Amino acid sequence: MLELLKKVLKPVAPSGLEEPVAAVIREEVAPYVDSIETDALGNLICVKNGTEANPEKIMLSAHMDHIGYIVTGIEKEGFLRVTNVGGISPTMSLTRHVSFPNGVQGVVVSEVSKDTAMKDLFVDIGAQDKADAETMVQIGDVCVYANDCFQLGANRVASPAMDDRAACALLIRFLQTVGATKQTIIAVFSVQEEVGCRGAKVASFAKAPDKGIAIDVTAWGDTPGTKQPDIKLGEGIAVKVMDHGSISNPDLREALLAAGAQAGVKTQREVLPFGGTDASAMQTSRGGIPVCTLSIPCRYVHSACEVVDLRDVEGGVKLLNQYFQA
Repeated sequence: MLELLKKVLKPVAPSGLEEPVAAVIREEVAPYVDSIETDALGNLICVKNGTEANPEKIMLSAHMDHIGYIVTGIEKEGFLRVTNVGGISPTMSLTRHVSFPNGVQGVVVSEVSKDTAMKDLFVDIGAQDKADAETMVQIGDVCVYANDCFQLGANRVASPAMDDRAACALLIRFLQTVGATKQTIIAVFSVQEEVGCRGAKVASFAKAPDKGIAIDVTAWGDTPGTKQPDIKLGEGIAVKVMDHGSISNPDLREALLAAGAQAGVKTQREVLPFGGTDASAMQTSRGGIPVCTLSIPCRYVHSACEVVDLRDVEGGVKLLNQYFQA
């Protein structure tokens, strides 16, 4: 799992520019599915046909995009003014190394020393002046936290973009290991989740699934001074009860919890009073469908060093295999 995770973490692919990671995923899953397509928005949709004559269609969605900064202006000294693409804390951004898709590197800094707001941030790319900067980047270019994947202890891994590449790795490994299923599996590696679940919205409308399961990360409650949500790394994949965007269908939620128990993996029940996942878009598609989210516990979400436990990711694969074999 670690090598697969490193592979999907590597591409620079912020919201709206997901093709580099989609290419990696396509190569990984192509031998294991019956069809692959890329829709007009950029979603990578992989279908594994069910064995029944009129199979139930279940959509699994993990988003490919991650948060970043977009260039809004270039100062005469060559520094870049930026704003956020997705949810970013200006304070946590300071002195962070960022990368542009074209290979240009930079450092996020602020013109004020406290109470930093997004408007105070700029990116230093080493340019001599505005003309020099314009040879490297343009207004509208996007950068992300630079790839820096490393292990913490025996089972944990830190990197930018764990949200949601850890879930992409989980979904890839599930497709690689699941056998024949009665249901048709519609695995969507979605785009633009961080800016409004846009990819899942169009994919669920187009494919009209009977049920939807989002796979994402969730916040943590196991560090000093942090008690909510009641989620701990290494204690298993979390099955969501509710977040700000969706309330999970009770029958689907309990079926996923039961699958975890049958597979012998740890699970946690998650109530998150904020945030949302692709489940919110699937739930309200067309006439509405039952949804639930499988959440990978993740420390320091939306930072340059998001931390997950590989055992939770691997447990999610086993849970899904059990659910689809039941």
